[in-house]
Amino acid sequence: MRRVILTIAGTIAGLVALLSFKSHVPTVPSASVSTTGGTSSASGASSSSSSPATVPGEFPMGSLAGKLSAGETSVTGHVANTVYGPVQIQLVMRSSKIVKVAVLQQPMNTIHDIQIGEFAFPKLIGETLTAQTAKIDAVSGASYTSAGYIQSLQSALDNQA
Repeated sequence: MRRVILTIAGTIAGLVALLSFKSHVPTVPSASVSTTGGTSSASGASSSSSSPATVPGEFPMGSLAGKLSAGETSVTGHVANTVYGPVQIQLVMRSSKIVKVAVLQQPMNTIHDIQIGEFAFPKLIGETLTAQTAKIDAVSGASYTSAGYIQSLQSALDNQA
């Protein structure tokens, strides 16, 4: 009888704790990309919703063409259409070596798409700079985004030749 009372009390306590749990929705600044593959610019808190903003994260968003040093060339890959949206990258090359990678377009239909981009693109860019080729590993949990990135990367490398 004592076990039954403890079991019931434990179940009630667990249900109360579960029902009192309040989830929250993470807030992320609005983000958009120019449909022409142009540059994106950061917008302040007082900006209107029609101006594009950079996607938060550690990877550069927008064209790097205007930020080239001497001896550097930029190469833009083709837009790779994935299930979740377009992916397009731009490479900055110096002496046939990849020195920078920028994301021009990425899937941004939902907050989940943006979070996947924040997670996946820094890893993909790091692997690209290390491998200096399009033969890199996909990021687990971002298979479609990784495939689009690799496809756009390969087309940029093909355009560079």
